[in-house]
Amino acid sequence: MAKSKQAKTAEAAAKTVTIKLTKSPIGFNKNQATVVQSIGLRKINHSVTLADTPETRGMIFKVRHLVTVSE
Repeated sequence: MAKSKQAKTAEAAAKTVTIKLTKSPIGFNKNQATVVQSIGLRKINHSVTLADTPETRGMIFKVRHLVTVSE
């Protein structure tokens, strides 16, 4: 059972997404500014690496016009 947990964590660590804020959320819906903040982006050109999960993909989809994504 320990090997399966290690395999899952290694697989999850391999699947990451780098998100970069390219446009300011000022002037857009406040919910979108909240999503940008919850992703962990603070300033323009700031990038964050997160696990590639459905939750992360949903946040990216919500602010897709403000960010660039690289896998």
